[in-house]
Amino acid sequence: MPMLSDYIKRILTARVYDVAIETPLEHAVSLSARLNNAIWLKREDLQPVFSFKLRGAYNRMVNLTQLERERGVIAASAGNHAQGLALSASRLGIDALIVMPKTTPEIKVQSVARRGARITLHGNTYNEAAEYAKTLAVEEGRTFVHPYDDPDVIAGQGTIAMEIMRQHHGALDAIFVPVGGGGLIAGVAAYIKYLYPDIKIIGVEPEDAPCMYEALKADERVVLDQVGIFADGVAVRQVGEEPFRIARKYVDEVILVTTDEICAAIKDIFEDTRSITEPAGALAVAGVKKYVEREGCSGKAFVAIDSGANINFDRLRHVAERAELGERREALLAVTIPERPGSFRQFCETLGQRAITEFNYRYTDSSEAHIFVGVQLAGGQKEKQELLALLESRDYPLLDMSDNEMAKLHMRYMVGGRAQAEHERLIRFEFPERPGALLRFLNHMGQHWNISLFHYRNHGAAYGRVLCGIQVPPGENDKFDAFLEQLGYRSWEETDNPVYPLFLR
Repeated sequence: MPMLSDYIKRILTARVYDVAIETPLEHAVSLSARLNNAIWLKREDLQPVFSFKLRGAYNRMVNLTQLERERGVIAASAGNHAQGLALSASRLGIDALIVMPKTTPEIKVQSVARRGARITLHGNTYNEAAEYAKTLAVEEGRTFVHPYDDPDVIAGQGTIAMEIMRQHHGALDAIFVPVGGGGLIAGVAAYIKYLYPDIKIIGVEPEDAPCMYEALKADERVVLDQVGIFADGVAVRQVGEEPFRIARKYVDEVILVTTDEICAAIKDIFEDTRSITEPAGALAVAGVKKYVEREGCSGKAFVAIDSGANINFDRLRHVAERAELGERREALLAVTIPERPGSFRQFCETLGQRAITEFNYRYTDSSEAHIFVGVQLAGGQKEKQELLALLESRDYPLLDMSDNEMAKLHMRYMVGGRAQAEHERLIRFEFPERPGALLRFLNHMGQHWNISLFHYRNHGAAYGRVLCGIQVPPGENDKFDAFLEQLGYRSWEETDNPVYPLFLR
């Protein structure tokens, strides 16, 4: 295993600039003013393939032996690594075969194909594609180019740290790095901690894909049972062996952020740069914001690595919906008001001059009405607490739904329908976004239970979100639980969710 000094030599001699550019380090003026700290963005989204992955892929391939070049390379990827590898192979004249999951969006498949690589679609997940790629590597004598668990790849990514220190003038307190398999943070940490040990290296991961966070906590690599797919660029179940070896010694901490906080960070980057980053690319900015809030610091200098901009256009709808919640600029509330003339007006007067972003209601009975309301907050969490206290002082029964995933994904679009469905259980699913997924679900269920509610929304991800009501007689609950286990789709029981009786039952 390379020593830290070995990595410095590898980084200084890396051949990344044959294909990559030295990306700018830009001052995020608006974000800096809002956080009262100097925030700098390392714009890796401006690379030829719109991601930093090009650096590591090319540096690995330029170090292949002549025999390895002649036999060709193979990789598994659903996006950024594939594009970096394809461009590198084209420049070096090396035959490249890339295995991509069948669920990969067409825009990414086409982008890889345009760069000259041959593509094989296999499996429905990255892990299935990777296992098949490794099998082909043995059968065809190709070299498998790992996306993060390789010293040459790590050194290629480490050139980002070298550029940051050359570009930044003055003291620097911390560098925030998005983390998936760990290749990027390993390269950055190796360079910085050898030459500038006082600068903190802080990783940032989604709460639903914390592979490095859990590994550092356990002091060993762990395999996550499942990972969220919103930030698909870092949706990794296990951190790489070599990245973990480096991170456990030289990474100061890893911060976890929510999907809403990532969406808010995408908006922050857009407001400062007029560019749109992918969810994984916005992780570092989300981490800076969380760190500043936690530490209450000011006057510090932080760099956030904007790692990529390969986002599907149809995902922007979801980002826009959740950005205000992630910034704590919106509250979603369920409020019960009297069913009598003038009660709506009285409620709105209680809200004062606050802007209403959403207002959903349907008649329930002659005594009271349940409304779903979104309220814009200029003062963040403090203003929300003041608003909740005000409504409670006016005797309005209410429920804060700002952090309720079912309310944000489904309920806001379904207010208005009720059914007296006996023995109804409410289940939230993630269906794989591929042909036959719904039919498989229905075939497994057969004629056993009646579907009493079904709601689906596509957010441009590899999985569709589904909310389903199913009538299950009390004596068949164990049988139904066994069905859910056999089905194999991610699911959450929502029957006891407090939003359910207010709007649906």
